Amino acid sequence: MTLRELRARTERYYRRQAARILFRRPFRIKSLVPIISFTFDDFPRSAFLIGGAILKQFGLTGTYYASLSLMGRRGRAGLMYLPDDLSALLEEGHELGCHTFAHCDSSQTKADVFEKSIVENRLALKAVCPVSSFKTFSYPISAPRPWTKRAAARHFLCARGGGQTFNSGTTDLNYLSAYFLEKSRETPDAVKKVIYQNSLARGWLICATHDVCEAPTAFGCTPGFFEDIVRTAVHSGARILPVDQALDALRNSR
Repeated sequence: MTLRELRARTERYYRRQAARILFRRPFRIKSLVPIISFTFDDFPRSAFLIGGAILKQFGLTGTYYASLSLMGRRGRAGLMYLPDDLSALLEEGHELGCHTFAHCDSSQTKADVFEKSIVENRLALKAVCPVSSFKTFSYPISAPRPWTKRAAARHFLCARGGGQTFNSGTTDLNYLSAYFLEKSRETPDAVKKVIYQNSLARGWLICATHDVCEAPTAFGCTPGFFEDIVRTAVHSGARILPVDQALDALRNSR
């Protein structure tokens, strides 16, 4: 490892730590049953057409985090959603969440620019779906700068990051943990273990991924893998809800 690489790794580490520590919005999770949410970042079409169809088989809905600037484009996770997909997704009861308009890198974008992109995404959504609004947020690409985290907190009920774990005890609504499924798509038992641990803790597991197709990108998973994980989640006895509904359920259980 070169000195430059070491410095970059060290900088990323301290930014993640700062994001975890600063500008927290503490929230105590107290639930009689575990909760699981399935979320999709960037909103590739396959996440809705295939991933959403799998959720529908089990009578479930999820949360799709959209950057309106990506609509109709081909991104790193394949072809993105089309305008008609937004209304179809909402009609089926899924939640539409915010991912900034420009898909800003949360660690590289200045806080004021980041917040402007949040506002721009909200205005763009109103132009396409006037009756819809964003309630929750997912940080794009990487852990947020502390000031970026504070800015996002002004606009949403909660914001989600990564971390490869579930939320239990006292968590941070400004930086909820999530488990990215694609990181374990060759080892599904790793995901099932986290589902089991979440059940024991009666916590809130937020699963995340991007595309869902037979030849997924590095950011997605196959339909067979996703269906296996959804089935395991159902059999765990957890309540499976979109992020906004999960938060409501947790608040009502306190």
